[in-house]
Parts: sequence; C-alpha cells; structure tokens
Amino acid sequence: MKTIFLSLILSTFFCCKAQEKLNDIPLKEEVKTYSFETVVADISIPWGIAWLPDGSMLITEKSGELYHIQNKQKTTIKNMPKVVNRGQGGLLDIAVHPEYATNGWIYMTYSDDSGEEKGSNTKLIRAKIENESLTQIEELYKANPNSTKSHHFGSRIEFDNEGYLYFTIGDRGSHFENPQDLTKDGGKVYRLHDDGRIPSDNPFVGRANAKEAVYSFGHRNPQGMTKNPFTGEIWTHEHGPKGGDELNIIKKAANYGWPVISYGINYDGSVLTKLTEKDGMEQPLYYWLPSIAPSGMTFVSSDIYPDWKGDLLVGSLVFQYLELVKLKDNKVIERQKIATDIGRLRDVMQGPDGYIYMAVEGKGILKIIPN
Repeated sequence: MKTIFLSLILSTFFCCKAQEKLNDIPLKEEVKTYSFETVVADISIPWGIAWLPDGSMLITEKSGELYHIQNKQKTTIKNMPKVVNRGQGGLLDIAVHPEYATNGWIYMTYSDDSGEEKGSNTKLIRAKIENESLTQIEELYKANPNSTKSHHFGSRIEFDNEGYLYFTIGDRGSHFENPQDLTKDGGKVYRLHDDGRIPSDNPFVGRANAKEAVYSFGHRNPQGMTKNPFTGEIWTHEHGPKGGDELNIIKKAANYGWPVISYGINYDGSVLTKLTEKDGMEQPLYYWLPSIAPSGMTFVSSDIYPDWKGDLLVGSLVFQYLELVKLKDNKVIERQKIATDIGRLRDVMQGPDGYIYMAVEGKGILKIIPN
C-alpha cells in the first residue's frame, strides 16, 4: 500500500513539473469557419494518403487494401503483398516519389512476417502501378527481429528536398531494449536513397554494432512525419506513454531520449523515469499533456487557409479532432481545435490542389472547405 501511495505522489510530482515546463498552452475551442466534403467513404481505417501527378489519390487501408481514387470512384489495386493486420500493425503509410512522373515509383510501409522469428515487423517497399495492379515490387528495408507484440510499428514516410527517403519504425513495445540500442531496429528514424541504398553520410555508417540506415534514435512510436516546406526540415511527432506525446525536428545522429527521459508516466500511474532531460538527449519542441495520441501531420502552405498558413495540423486519435498548432520561430504559441468530434483522425495531408484532406476511421477521406 505504501508503495502504491508513493508511486502516485511521484507521478503527480513529475506531471506537475512537466506542466510547468510546458507553460500550459491552452487548447482553444473550435471556431467553425469551414465545412467538410466527403471525397470517398466506406474505408474502415484509412491510414495514409498520397497523390499522383494527375490529381488522383492513393489511400492505404490498414487491413491491407490499396485504393486508387479518381473522381470519387474507388478502385482496389491488385497484387498487393501479404500484410499482417494485427493490433496496430497492417498496411501503413504511402508516399509517391518526387519524380514519379518520370520513374513511377510509390513507397509503402506495412507489418510483415517474413523471417525466421515468430511475429512481424515493419517493412518498407517500393513498387509501380500498372493497369491498377502492383508491379516491380522491391523490398528496401525490413526491421528485425520480428516480434509477437502487436503495437508500435510506426510508421510514416517522407522525402526531403535532396531526394532522401525518411521513414519511422516504433519501438515495437520493447522500449527498454530497442530505442537506445543502435544494433536493433525500432524506435528510430531511418534515411535511405530512393532505391534503398544507405547514404554514405548517414551518421552511423562504418560504425561497428550499429544499423547504418539509422538517422536518429530514442523514439517511441512516431506516427507523424512531414517536411517543413518553408525550411526543408523533417518534423515528427510520436506517441508518449500516459502523457508526453512529443513534437520534434529531426537532427542527424540525435538521441531523442526514450525511455531514459520522458514527460509521461506508465499507464498504471507509476513513474516510468524520474528524468525529463539529460545531457546528450534532445528536448522536444513541444509535448502534449495529457496525450492526444497524435497521428498524421502536415504543414499548411496554401493560401486557401490564410489564418492557418505556416502552421501545423495534427490529428488526434483519442480526442477525435484535428489540432491547429500555431508556430513562431519554431515554437508553439497557440493550439486550437479543428473538426471537433470528427472521429479517430488517422492522417491529415495538404493536397496538390491546396486543400486539406483528413483520413478518418469509419468515414473515409474528408476535404476541408473554407466558408
């Protein structure tokens, strides 16, 4: 009994410390200046969104289907790889090569059970679409070993301005083993050439006992990644435990601290770590307390939404809204609800037409139309 009581006191103390450091930026209520248009319905768990040069969309469904959306009509792409749809695993993110018009490559991540060990882990592939069928499928990276745990697969994909491909893999629920160990996959941001080769200037190339594809480490479960169109930086957010979801700017070779430092606690209320900062470990740009369970993220660069331009949009799974994160000099200065009670918001993207699109579980893809 004394142990439980002490644990509650300590968890309250560390949460209070976190609140002080957060500066308690309040979440403003929604001001409805927009409506929603359904682009495509009847997708149970839409996970990722990408666009082809002709303006049509590619949508991943967690269960393993890839849809091609043209004029609000949905076509299922054939010849998809086997996807392990279990827990948080399934068909995850999708991205289109920046030079798709000349090379035709698309990229996807999903949970895959190939390998000697039981269970599954995150795989990155590239492929082409011909006659609404997947062709020329190439495996670019497979995290190992497999795990029978059913959570924290990541995973998002993004290209930077130099054409490098970044993708994320969560810690696979093994937070005391994977994120701080460079010999193990999980809890990392990875960086590759577009064909899967490892860049020679990756930070751990040539280092003994290190995964050379790793670009940064010490992450928990990054389910949001986007390129800042104004600076070219790669931004991520990741799920914390109970509290402590983080917003980060990714730096080469940086250690983001999980689970050595955290602004969250265990789900049972016990203290996970007494440290919220440590030399050699990055502080988040911002953290959410309580957790919003962030998923999907995009910068607004479109003139269609002048009041949002230059700011971030982040989906919330647990509170079921879209959050506008207003920024100034890479600091969060304001937060506001958008699309309150919309549902479990899995992804948000700005399309090539300048409009914002949301992937909402049980609803499909919705487009935000300013009034």
